[in-house]
Amino acid sequence: MVSAFILFAVIIVYLINKMTNSLCVQKEIPEERQPQIFRMINILITILLVSSYVGILFT
Repeated sequence: MVSAFILFAVIIVYLINKMTNSLCVQKEIPEERQPQIFRMINILITILLVSSYVGILFT
């Protein structure tokens, strides 16, 4: 169960980062701001994945 969720989480983070990169290219976001955007999105996705894992674990 845990290994399947970790694999799922890695795939989700990869796809979100790929979409974030496409957004940065499409909206022509400056290179200086891109690390902040990626960091914020990755933190929020990590919080979402951890909270969903805890929700599944305790139900």
